[in-house]
Order: sequence, then C-alpha cells, then structure tokens
Amino acid sequence: MNNAELQQRKDAATPRGVGVMCQFYAERALNAEIWDVEGRRYIDFAAGIAVLNTGHRHPKIMAAIEQQLGKFTHTCYQVVPYASYVELAERINALTPGSHAKKTAFFSSGAEAVENAIKIARAATGRSAVIAFAGGFHGRTMMGMALTGKVAPYKIGFGPFPAEIYHAPFPLPLHGVSTEDALNAVHTLFKADVDPQRVAAIILEPVQGEGGFYAAPPAFMQALRALCDQHGILLIADEIQTGFARTGKLFAMQHYDVVPDLMTIAKSLAGGMPLSAVCGRAEIMDAPAPGGLGGTYAGNPLAIAAAHAVIDVIDEEQLCQRATLLGDRLKERVHGLRRAVPQIAEVRGLGAMVAVEFHHAASGEPDAVFTKQVQAAALQQGLLLLTCGVHGNVIRFLFPLTIQDAVMDEALDILEAVLRSSAAAAAAAPV
Repeated sequence: MNNAELQQRKDAATPRGVGVMCQFYAERALNAEIWDVEGRRYIDFAAGIAVLNTGHRHPKIMAAIEQQLGKFTHTCYQVVPYASYVELAERINALTPGSHAKKTAFFSSGAEAVENAIKIARAATGRSAVIAFAGGFHGRTMMGMALTGKVAPYKIGFGPFPAEIYHAPFPLPLHGVSTEDALNAVHTLFKADVDPQRVAAIILEPVQGEGGFYAAPPAFMQALRALCDQHGILLIADEIQTGFARTGKLFAMQHYDVVPDLMTIAKSLAGGMPLSAVCGRAEIMDAPAPGGLGGTYAGNPLAIAAAHAVIDVIDEEQLCQRATLLGDRLKERVHGLRRAVPQIAEVRGLGAMVAVEFHHAASGEPDAVFTKQVQAAALQQGLLLLTCGVHGNVIRFLFPLTIQDAVMDEALDILEAVLRSSAAAAAAAPV
C-alpha cells in the first residue's frame, strides 16, 4: 500500500467536498513529527489545525485514555453520569476568566459548542439576533456557516442560512479597518438592520483563526464589552482555536481586561480526542430547560480523561511560557528575512499563535500565489504548513507546544530556505 494507491481509493470512495491538503497518508506520529505509509517523515506545523498543542501521543494523555478504556468507553452522560465529567467541568469553571459562578457543558465538536452557545444565549435573553464578524470562522453546521464571515469555500451552495445573523467588519489595520471603523459598523447595524434589544449575543474569536490570525485590539474588546452591557447583549468568546496555551495564556481572553459571558472551547482541549465545551455564567448556562442541551456522544469518557491529562501537562510542562518562547523564536527568525523576502507584509501573533502575511512586493496587494508556493515548497522539504486569511495570503503556524528544540530549529531552517528561494524565484520571474 502506497500513497498513490490510497489517493485513488480516496477519490473513488469519499466526496470532493471533504477537501484534503496532503496527498500522503499518515502511518504514525509522535510529538511534532508524522511518518507516512511510505516511511517519509514530516515536521507537523499544523497539529491537526490547532488540536495538538500537547503533541501527538503525549505519554500522559495516552496513559489517561488507556486507564479509562479499562473502565468503560460510553454510557451517555445524560443516561448514566460519571464523576470525571463533573470534575472536568469544575476545573474548566475555575480556569476560565472571571471569578463569578460558572457552569460548563461538554459536547463533541467546535461547531457543536458554537451551536449550543447560541441556543443558550437565546434562551437566557429571550432574543434571537446574533452579531458576528467578517473573517470569523465558527464551523460548518448551518448556524456555524451563518456566523462564519467567509463565503469561499464554506458557504457556497449551502444557503439559505438561519435568519437574524448580522456581520460587521473586524478591525484590520493592515487592510485599512480601524477599531473605530468596526465599532461604527456595529452601531450602523443597530440603526439600519436590527434593534439592539433584539440582539441576544455578539460572538467573536479573540484572535481570528481561519480569518488570518488577527488579534482583536484591546480597545475593541473593551468597547464590545461596554456595548453588550449597555444593551443587555451577551458577549461570546469563541476560543476554539485560541485556547489551551496557544497564545501564551491558557485562554486568549486573559490577554484582555474583559470577561465574556460565554466561551466556546474545543480543539486542544482533549489532545486529539473529540471534545468541546461551553462555559459561562451559571445563571446564563441554566437558562435552557433539562433536555435542551446534550448529545449522545457529548462528554465522551475517553475524551474527558484525555482533557484532564491535557490540563495537567500544560501546567507541569509550563506550556503557556513555552508558547511565548517558541513564538518569539519564530517571529524573530522571520523578521530577519524581511529584506530578503519583500513579500512579507506582516509578522504577527500572540504567543505561539503566529502568522505571516504576504503581499506583492511591488503593488502591495495580497499575494495568495506566493503563499501557496511557500506552502508547497515547504511540504516538499517535509514541513507541513497551513494557509488562512480571507485573501488566502497568510501562513499560520500551529506547531505543538511540546516540540523538541532540535526539531523546531530544523523546521525554522526549512522555513527560511523556502522563503528565500521563493522570493528569489519571484524576483527572477518575467513581469
């Protein structure tokens, strides 16, 4: 069995709507490395799209799953509950921002967490409208797509979407959108499209993930909090990609002097096991009636066990501090290439949630072609990179925070070589 044979079988057996980046097939993985079915090694700077902050097959997480396997794998928490679910909820309540009373419910996917956060907000407020932001990504379910502020590829052919979802611009100084512009747009929505007394929630990612790793300016986050308080609107922080040490804090909202009413979390919560959650103010979380929340697999005991281990590993291995150190190393390396690589428009990021945005060296317009060339060249050299951004011109770095120093150095060497060679090729190309 080789990659080419598996690719043919994949094309025949699975739909094209499930887009797949790589044309090789994983055989095994450990920490920040993956080996394919033909034995080739790759350094993983994708981490399953931010799911593996603690790396592939961390021994403490594997041990926790194996221990739970020896007890039971499923009862459905809503039928027969188990202590580990309650204990994890207690830990999440204590670790998330704010000292107020909180409650947490567990689900299986990030999109499921977002769906339930909106349900909870509507039940708690008696309102139905929701405001989200351009460039935001909140999942591929119908409500998730409606909230997502990016049409291609997520929304094409799938409408109509749920009603009473409104979008405002996200502050993007690099692209000429200031904090004041974004806030004015929200006020314009209140004047032109929806009475603020009809708005249940405003949802945003503290750092946009798929949108391009743009961090919300502190003044913007504080103004949204004030706006929500003024109109009785709930503030939902979507921390699905930003959570669990990625930004140098356990949660990205800890970079702001702002406490959300609800938070959605998933991805690195359970080290590769399917688990998500909504955590929020106790009185808000209690708004839905019994039976209004849940799911057959929600809070699976194997995933719960993994999540307990993830929290332990983050604390014991000081991964928040390590995220900042690794992110600084990466940013310093790329900043040092700006003269040789004029396509670098911006290097940004909190902690290890780092991105590089590329533009045409001459025109300054977003350069998705150059971005794809860098990604493809890196893959040829055994380094997995992900692109993102509304214009497709951003490379995001999501290496495990447990990556060994030697492997990180190797990856940075590959990245530098690829950036230099791609820039040289672009300079030599005919105009």
